[in-house]
Amino acid sequence: MSRDGPPGGDGRAFGGDGGDGRAFGGDGGDGGDSYQPLRASWDPTQPDRRARPPRPERRAKRQSRVGRFVATYGWRAYAIPILLAATAWVIVDAVTGGEPMAGDAPADPGFGTLSRDTDGTGVIGVPPRGDGNFAQTLPAGTLPEGGAITAAGAGTWHIVPGTSDQVGKGAERAFTYTVEVEDGMDTVGFGGDEAYARMVDQTLSNPKSWTRDERFGFRRIDAGEPDFRISLSSQASTRDACGFDIQIDTSCYNQGLGRVVLDEARWVRGATSFQGDIGSYRQYQINHEVGHAIGYQEHQPCESDGGLAPVMMQQTFGTANNDIATLDPDGIVPADGKVCRFNPWPFPRG
Repeated sequence: MSRDGPPGGDGRAFGGDGGDGRAFGGDGGDGGDSYQPLRASWDPTQPDRRARPPRPERRAKRQSRVGRFVATYGWRAYAIPILLAATAWVIVDAVTGGEPMAGDAPADPGFGTLSRDTDGTGVIGVPPRGDGNFAQTLPAGTLPEGGAITAAGAGTWHIVPGTSDQVGKGAERAFTYTVEVEDGMDTVGFGGDEAYARMVDQTLSNPKSWTRDERFGFRRIDAGEPDFRISLSSQASTRDACGFDIQIDTSCYNQGLGRVVLDEARWVRGATSFQGDIGSYRQYQINHEVGHAIGYQEHQPCESDGGLAPVMMQQTFGTANNDIATLDPDGIVPADGKVCRFNPWPFPRG
């Protein structure tokens, strides 16, 4: 069989130019480089002599990581850090109970002078007797609407059975107390006599209460003569024991009766000026009036504008000094514009 190419016999193959060694459109058999249309060389031993076009100049600057993040996430790039910061603040606030961190926290509100005479006969805890110079009404002290109250009880009290071990060190005085409820009052609406007694005991044993001061201790008894009686009383009996010249329902400590008189109307409905829940207000009632019973006879003003009110401030009437000064312009509370936040505890950061 002939090894010659197809008819024409000139040694060309597939359109070659003859016997010059070109193949597939090569450029001759002169030993030069073969035509290589692909970017990669057919013959790796031959250098690539084709001229490459110059790279275009990079006009845009390379973006930083922050720039790429913003370009990718848009407005979310700003929202995410804010959300993270807000979340961290909420966590800190929850852990610290909404109070300043250690090192920045102000001191607890102070107290007035402690009297050693707790056996007097006066009524402590109400404004001076009205003589025409004091306000007859005070919006901040108005009794709120709310649950049913007892307008008038029997005027006698029964002891709620129960005793307790002493709470607090009592380095100077360990007071005994009974828990009492006026006869003729229906206490079912707020849990009954036992629930009332339990609130008294738990409040006085709380480390934020008076037992934080090692001078004081408390022990509940249900027989014998106590140092004072913590007595839940009807509206009429409270007014009789505490006075009602200024026509504002309030609790008090009546030394002559040896009775911490807790107004049931306030126990059920609280106070307009006291912005806490009803449980906090009841703790305030107990701590404030027991404070009078153990010797803190003076009331106090708001000390720091925006700070916590002292527990011996008349928070039932208001947490603003101006409101309380209206009742007694010549009293201990100045009309200086300071407004405090409600506070049920003697040692709120205890």
